Amino acid sequence: MAGSALAAGVLVVSATLSLGLAAVGGAAVTAQRAAGAADAAALAAADAATGAVAVRDEPCVVAARVAEASGTALTGCSLEGDVATVSVQAAYAGLAAVSRARAGPPEEP
Repeated sequence: MAGSALAAGVLVVSATLSLGLAAVGGAAVTAQRAAGAADAAALAAADAATGAVAVRDEPCVVAARVAEASGTALTGCSLEGDVATVSVQAAYAGLAAVSRARAGPPEEP
């Protein structure tokens, strides 16, 4: 009888740890996805602003489209000349992962 209780306790602890690790792993993946989406959206907006990529839409509209294609939502976009700064948000289990990125032409020395 004592062995059955011990085995059940070990099983409960193992299941709890597994669920906790799965949640942490999912949150980490979501954070990385948000970071990648922010980078891509900032690059797209900067390319549209500089004319490196010919598009008909405004740079922030292009950034929003790229963020949406990456499974995130654009929450902020600003242009200072040819430099684009964007913020994106992704959700995981009711929590928000927010990431910012900035892109533009290289600075001259």
